[in-house]
Amino acid sequence: MSLNNQNTINSTIKLNGIGLHNGVNVELVIKPANENFGIQFSRVDIDKNQLISANFKNVVEPILCTKIANENGITVSTVEHLMAAFFGEGIDNALVEVNASEIPILDGSASDFVEAIRTVGIKKQKALRKFIKVQKKVEVKEGKKFISIEPSNDLIIDFEIVYENPLIRTRRKEFKLNKDKLNEIYNSRTFCLYEDIDFIKSQGLAKGGSLENAIVVKDNEILNEDGLRNRHEFVNHKILDCIGDLMLSGNRIIGHVITSQGGHALTNKLLLKFFSDKSNWTINSINSINKNAQIKEKLKKPIAVSI
Repeated sequence: MSLNNQNTINSTIKLNGIGLHNGVNVELVIKPANENFGIQFSRVDIDKNQLISANFKNVVEPILCTKIANENGITVSTVEHLMAAFFGEGIDNALVEVNASEIPILDGSASDFVEAIRTVGIKKQKALRKFIKVQKKVEVKEGKKFISIEPSNDLIIDFEIVYENPLIRTRRKEFKLNKDKLNEIYNSRTFCLYEDIDFIKSQGLAKGGSLENAIVVKDNEILNEDGLRNRHEFVNHKILDCIGDLMLSGNRIIGHVITSQGGHALTNKLLLKFFSDKSNWTINSINSINKNAQIKEKLKKPIAVSI
């Protein structure tokens, strides 16, 4: 993967599976796209107004998933795991065709998307990739919940989850993109509490949910036969979601995100607030970011002055 240049996939990817919330069998086709195309979704089951841009401004009803809509009200939901795979694997441009209103949940993580991308390979493009560099701290608070982003030379996500459940409890983990391995993040599945299932389904959600695509926790027990894939799977999945939602900024963000009890809605509110003021950010190439970091590091060192 090139850090300096934009990338797309080498050839078409085809996947199918059930939608977590709509319970519909979905066919997903991911196609290579030209430079500066970005990530766009196309509802091929609809005759017109099919395209939906993967952008934070297009997020609607971010309840238990991230749903995006175009100006004509055409929607596609649960895009976050695929968007996280695009972020981590360095895919800037792709056309995602889907024949239903939701991306298939597959195993509840991003691992199948990542494996498919790695199987077809990545194509380096000529256009330079742009990075969003955070210039000053921005924060959103909702009671005990909060999320903030501040300047950094790497994407860092410091995520805390707080549950009364005795198994999940309070857990916190910091993830650094350039230092930590992504595989445990990719492999971490969505989860829910057993006692919440009836309420979630009463809201018309989780029609396709099962132990094959989600971790279900009942009191101090995990109902999935194989248990957890890694000991931080609960908070790792929240980090996965956050990465996918940050990818909706249109370019990769370089900044330090800190959040407690965050989620899709809170991340989207942060992006809306962050991009509402142009003094909060700049767009740079990776070369200029590294150069500025080196200059700042040199300025920290004492300068010998001869008299």
